[in-house]
Amino acid sequence: MADQLLEQVRDLVDGQIDFEGQRLAEILATLLLSIVGAVSFLVGFFLQDIALALKIGLGGTALTFLVIVPPWPFFNQHPVKWLPVGGSSIPSDQQNIIIDEKVLVKQ
Repeated sequence: MADQLLEQVRDLVDGQIDFEGQRLAEILATLLLSIVGAVSFLVGFFLQDIALALKIGLGGTALTFLVIVPPWPFFNQHPVKWLPVGGSSIPSDQQNIIIDEKVLVKQ
């Protein structure tokens, strides 16, 4: 039972995101932190309350953390199709290296 629980935790933590998801995560993080910073500054300035500004800033940072860090499914909408292990379908005895128009045959 402990192994099953550990496997479920590994599946949750070991999420995958693609390159487009990385770009989206970067844009979201920058946007959310900028908005939270501006709102916390304005609230703190107009109310003259630095403690409230810090609380708003920390709360917004925690919210950004919860939006960005977990590998949500919308971060993996364009998965990368990798080549199979082993490279190409050409047999290794037919692979040649060409250097300065000279063919080097693999032996």
